Amino acid sequence: MTVHVATAGSTDPAAPLVVLLHGRGSDEQDILTLAGLLPASLAYASVRAPIAEGGGFAWFANRGIGRPVAESLRETMDWFRAWLDSYAPPGRPVTLAGFSGGAAFAGGLLLDDPERFAGVAVLYGTLPFDAGVPVTPGRLAGARVFVAQGDHDTVIPRELLGRTWAYLTGDSGATTLARRDPVGHGLATPAVEALAAWLTT
Repeated sequence: MTVHVATAGSTDPAAPLVVLLHGRGSDEQDILTLAGLLPASLAYASVRAPIAEGGGFAWFANRGIGRPVAESLRETMDWFRAWLDSYAPPGRPVTLAGFSGGAAFAGGLLLDDPERFAGVAVLYGTLPFDAGVPVTPGRLAGARVFVAQGDHDTVIPRELLGRTWAYLTGDSGATTLARRDPVGHGLATPAVEALAAWLTT
């Protein structure tokens, strides 16, 4: 299967890599614009999800908004990891930054293999609960996580947003920077600024 990747930022093959994961029904070009607001010293790779949906693409089949089908999530996580391990061999720091459906996918990848990633940003989305990846106490001990949510988000179910917040700031064991802003389902400027700072600390 062809992997469609758009890049920005540093071209140094040793530069820390940030992989941008778009939301459901979007594509790799859409979220790549975020790279222009983040540190230029980092390398950015925006990957197109493999499932065609709604004029764009998705990371997994859904049982409902924010609720991945476990078998679909496993298949696309394995596909993504095969690409990532060839694109950025272990040893090169890799941070994932996912928006909405991409946030659930990023969270799934982190929960599946916490030691693979230097950090994960869960932007306006939920972790993939009840989808075949472990969400146990202490699972993310030592992991760096950034969480941004909108107080007025009406896309992701509030129960899932609350559960994500509680797990990542509590039982997961992760070192989590979490913020809520008075916005809906979209990137707030202060959240992007905080993300930019977090990526370089």
